[in-house]
Amino acid sequence: QVQLVESGGGLAQAGGSLRLSCVVSGRTFGLLGLGWFRQAPGKEREFVAAISWSGGSTTYADSVKGRFTISRDNAKSTVYLQMNSLKPEDTAVYYCAANLLGGPPTNPNGVDDWGKGTLVTVSS
Repeated sequence: QVQLVESGGGLAQAGGSLRLSCVVSGRTFGLLGLGWFRQAPGKEREFVAAISWSGGSTTYADSVKGRFTISRDNAKSTVYLQMNSLKPEDTAVYYCAANLLGGPPTNPNGVDDWGKGTLVTVSS
């Protein structure tokens, strides 16, 4: 089982930036596919961004493409989500996710382990 601990959430103004971090333990970090999902109040959890085990493949939801960047630091066992040009509709709890087979998790069905989430609130 993989343990994932998110941090970096908080309050930001529209147009601002936040960087989320997720520290991963319990498995060989370099073999995991990792991703970020989010869930707004009253809505289903949705895919945001994902990165393959090598970092060579990244995928983004259309709603965040060009604004968010996912990256990973294998030496620190950490995956990041840099969020720029934030919008009020980005407000949600953001969850870190792991795929044990190494592929980028782009669907909740492809996630093997979840973090507990970190809240991002964007004010207008």
